[in-house]
Amino acid sequence: MNPYEQEIDLPKGHPIHNYLQETALIHQLIDELEKCDIASNYQVFYNLFNKLNNIERRFERKENQLFPFLEKAGWNGPSQNMWSFHDTIRNIFKFVREKVETHDYRAVNENFHHLANNIRRLMLVEESVLFPNSLQMLKEEDWHLMRKGEDEIGWMLDKKPSDYPDYGYVHPSEDFHQRDLSFTKAESQHYDEGYMTIEQVNLLLKTMPLDITYVDENDKVIFYNRGEERTFPRSAGIIGREVKFCHPPKSVHTVLMILEEFRKGTQNEASFWINYKGRLIYIRYFAVRDSGKNYKGVVEMSQDITEIRHIQGEKRLLEWK
Repeated sequence: MNPYEQEIDLPKGHPIHNYLQETALIHQLIDELEKCDIASNYQVFYNLFNKLNNIERRFERKENQLFPFLEKAGWNGPSQNMWSFHDTIRNIFKFVREKVETHDYRAVNENFHHLANNIRRLMLVEESVLFPNSLQMLKEEDWHLMRKGEDEIGWMLDKKPSDYPDYGYVHPSEDFHQRDLSFTKAESQHYDEGYMTIEQVNLLLKTMPLDITYVDENDKVIFYNRGEERTFPRSAGIIGREVKFCHPPKSVHTVLMILEEFRKGTQNEASFWINYKGRLIYIRYFAVRDSGKNYKGVVEMSQDITEIRHIQGEKRLLEWK
């Protein structure tokens, strides 16, 4: 038995049960890394470090699943404070990884302990404050819905955790049941140009090679498209969430500035491009206005343009591989 495993009085598959299983794994990995001499056992250290780096899945579940439910329950502290701590650890991970990749063993040894201490400190806050308060504040149905959303993000664990019982909720991505509609002629909707059924609109949005998120005039996320591969992680927990809580704290001021200028009507578009996991991502924000020029929200569009930026000349022939 892992010495860090706790007596968990929660059903298997419960989100907090899963977090605590990961906690034991993180402690074990850190212990093994601290005992491993990278100079003489580089590959072992490298493999263990990569496993520890999967803590990113844990951070993404907290940011996109746990925090939104806590916000709805009236507790915004984790979104405002703990997310910043996540970003600090991400930055240290990035620095240490660079030193590992370049075989700068001295720098690795000097900085890994700093990384380990920050992770241990975070887990202490989780176990003493975040998790106990979450168990008190959230309802049973919250945990059921949260567990469903976790499947989209993943875990650090080798095996997928057990399902957690729910009240019949089926996530849209797993719902293939064909239902009879309650109308006939109204199967389609008339848009500016042409007609489409709701199913066709949904398929169109899923097929587009873009990540699209709609924030309404009240600064709340009301929609995102579910493509086969998303650039940035999303889960159903963000629906109804204030957009300022859907971005890392270090970029919130920029998002709020964009919203304010759009709302005032002084700007209509903002563009950025970043390097993300070795890919070039083009991010654009557009103000949404009705026919009377009244502000109705913002559409955020993100696209991987890594290959697009290299296009030259013309291609007029079909060439399938």
